[in-house]
Amino acid sequence: MRVALIDYRAGNLTSVKKAFAAIGADLFIPAEPAELRTAGAIVVPGVGHFAATQALTPAWMDAIRAEVDAGRPLLGICLGMQWLFEGSDEAPDCAGLSVLAGRCYRLASESNGTSVKIPHVGWNALEVRRGDSIVKGVPPGAQVYFTHSFVAPMTADTVAVTEHGRPFAAIVQRDRVAGVQFHPEKSGEVGLRILRNFLRLANQPR
Repeated sequence: MRVALIDYRAGNLTSVKKAFAAIGADLFIPAEPAELRTAGAIVVPGVGHFAATQALTPAWMDAIRAEVDAGRPLLGICLGMQWLFEGSDEAPDCAGLSVLAGRCYRLASESNGTSVKIPHVGWNALEVRRGDSIVKGVPPGAQVYFTHSFVAPMTADTVAVTEHGRPFAAIVQRDRVAGVQFHPEKSGEVGLRILRNFLRLANQPR
């Protein structure tokens, strides 16, 4: 199965490509939206400012939505996860893909009178709240690597949360669409397990 890795110039793709290669994925970077029709699954990575997602033009957004509607699995990583939602306070005029409901917001710099360092950078624990396929085999309290200032809202699609001052959505999943706020490619065996779970989801019949 071929996995399309979307390159919109928001971060270095090298570590993401290495992680997928390590679990045996056949990865390719599509040059135009029409190539998504040849993919078995789609991955949207990214780091940095939400405005960077404007490089994903309406043609790309329409093509990705069409593949999601057809049952193609989609994984968003870090900024890519935030892009799955309707938008972000970081760039209010920039629309997200809107396959998940809600808007992303900045982490609070204070909680219960205590200052919290923003951005949130480093290892932190996952609290799994739903046993969806994306977290199958992930042990309680598993540590993963974060680097971000904005987060997605906690909704009915939230699978796992992490606390940095306050709880936020760390993993989301709705059917064959999933997102992770952390970097699985930098999160050791736990991150690779989550990527393997995504590939298993992609191999399931639609």
